[in-house]
Amino acid sequence: MLLVLAFFVTGCGSSIDRAVEQTIEQTHQIAPTGTFSIRNAVGAVRIYGSDAAEMKLKATKKAWSTNQLKGIALRVSAELGSVSIETTLPPQKTWGFSDRSGTVDYAIIIPRTVKISRLELGNGEVLIDGMHGDIRANLVNGGLTARNCFGNAQLSVANGGLDLFFERWEQRRFAVDARIISGNARAFLPDKASFHVVAETVNGNVANHFAPMEERHPRRASKINMSIGPEPHSDISIHATDGDIEIAAAKSE
Repeated sequence: MLLVLAFFVTGCGSSIDRAVEQTIEQTHQIAPTGTFSIRNAVGAVRIYGSDAAEMKLKATKKAWSTNQLKGIALRVSAELGSVSIETTLPPQKTWGFSDRSGTVDYAIIIPRTVKISRLELGNGEVLIDGMHGDIRANLVNGGLTARNCFGNAQLSVANGGLDLFFERWEQRRFAVDARIISGNARAFLPDKASFHVVAETVNGNVANHFAPMEERHPRRASKINMSIGPEPHSDISIHATDGDIEIAAAKSE
């Protein structure tokens, strides 16, 4: 385990804030058929799929005092068949300008076939890149991005943004169920991809750039349901309550 501690001082008028950081790095063996879960309150969770049978973890804790930094707890439970990470932040004060919670930013590399059974983040940013296993991710406030993921995925955002990016395409059967309550959702797929898409918003507009030119934007649409390509085995479903949805073509690799 590697620990790196850093201090930063920022001035504002006559007051001085001391921001403190601590970096933790760990490596654990995990089977490609294993499961992974993580829960974080504030910060970022970035997960990258790889072909190695191990998990590499880098966690950066940030706080406004050494006492607050010490109160941020990371509990990593690692076995060959499963890894779970729990994050605990110290209680926040409810008065004055000192009501600032600490944060934890995670950068994690795991086997791309591992199942992400639970990813929960309260406030911040989620990135899931290059995974082939099943995914279940929930974000309350912030942005969630899934890039080049070809497993069954259930993704949800309460407030913020939700993006699906496929810079390349793998012809396999998988289903994505993406839901956002308040905010916009986008899906970018290669123009040569084959898939079935359902996109629906209660209060907003659905823009479909895969539709023939003469059918684009004749009027505001709230739902599309169509198959694209010769073998549409993959299903992509996007639902929004208050917000717009965009389905656009991305360049193929």
